[in-house]
Amino acid sequence: MTGAPTMASVLADEAQWPRDRLDRDYSARATVANEVFEAAMRRYRDLSEAMKPTFGSHLDIVYDAASGQKLDIYGAGAGLRPVFMFIHGGYWRMLSKGDSPFMAGALARRGVATAAVDYRLAPEATLAEIVREMRAAVAFLWREGRRYGIDPNRIHVGGSSAGGHLAGALISGGWQDGFGVPDNVVKSAMPISGLFHLAPIAHCFVQDWMRLDEDAVRALSPAEHLPSLGCPIGLAYADSESDGFRRQSQEFDRLWREAGFTSELIEVPQRNHFDVVLDLAQDDSLLTQKLVSLIEAPAGGKG
Repeated sequence: MTGAPTMASVLADEAQWPRDRLDRDYSARATVANEVFEAAMRRYRDLSEAMKPTFGSHLDIVYDAASGQKLDIYGAGAGLRPVFMFIHGGYWRMLSKGDSPFMAGALARRGVATAAVDYRLAPEATLAEIVREMRAAVAFLWREGRRYGIDPNRIHVGGSSAGGHLAGALISGGWQDGFGVPDNVVKSAMPISGLFHLAPIAHCFVQDWMRLDEDAVRALSPAEHLPSLGCPIGLAYADSESDGFRRQSQEFDRLWREAGFTSELIEVPQRNHFDVVLDLAQDDSLLTQKLVSLIEAPAGGKG
């Protein structure tokens, strides 16, 4: 008798499901009215713009010479601070760092800096290149962070939707040596509404602009590359998420815990795929409390 299937195989099997079901399960836009989506997009930008006058510390820093991509640092203090590197979503083809640092004030008030990062968007860039850029951003913070008030030994990451996938790629194993960083360079992570196996993505409407082949699915799915040393993570999603996004977080939580690492699954009530991440702008929200607890754990915590 065989054991329970691994998470990777469970989600990989979704590639065999009917296209119309996958399109439905992975369409976050279909879960909200157009005006709700548009309002969330405006709030991303408006709340983020409001952070610049008070908390904008170092803007438009080139973190990767090869691509010319930049990041912004908010909430730097007199000494070295832990940093939360936030990666925007948009199914890898929209949004920017200008829509991202809405949590900077809430975190700065707890002594935590925020790094909002850009990456080249699909289809101009492949997903392999986007993942490389995010890993280059972490390597930059580890090498150069002290120049900007960042403690390189307290790097924490997170992201929403496609950004949750990219956060997952940063806590995956096997890439750190190639970028000259320690295996435990990331001390904790909070992917929100993330994607951790790309097999269903390569068989639904997102494939129209991502063009993922089987090699890319295997290489770029965090579920296929668990690390030997896993940091503590919080996997959050909205209570009204579409079924695909819900399954992805639930299954990655199971896999992470079965590997012996620390994970907490967080379902946020009365939120949707687009506004759930905005809870990080609030000092006392459940998500902010969970994120701060991850960051404040001794030595970043251990998986």
